[in-house]
Amino acid sequence: MNYHAIIKRPIVSEKSTMQKEVSNQLSFEVDRKANRIEIKKAIQSLFSVQVDGVRTLQIKGKYKQRGRIIGKRRDWKKAIVTLKPGERIEFFEGI
Repeated sequence: MNYHAIIKRPIVSEKSTMQKEVSNQLSFEVDRKANRIEIKKAIQSLFSVQVDGVRTLQIKGKYKQRGRIIGKRRDWKKAIVTLKPGERIEFFEGI
């Protein structure tokens, strides 16, 4: 699998910013079929950093209603990547 296809986008929120500063953890939206080993290899090769650990979560899409029409947002997978001490990804430094 292509590494760019595994890592879809970074997740930037208040919680992820706090995790980055306190615990050196970064959050990404990843492909639903990717496992922890594939995610670790993708992060290490794309950003040239050493990964300490990867945790994954399956996020269920919320049901939304607009009038009588009921829809559902898509399900997705989130990966929380812990970097080794001293490692940084320059992409996140300006955020």
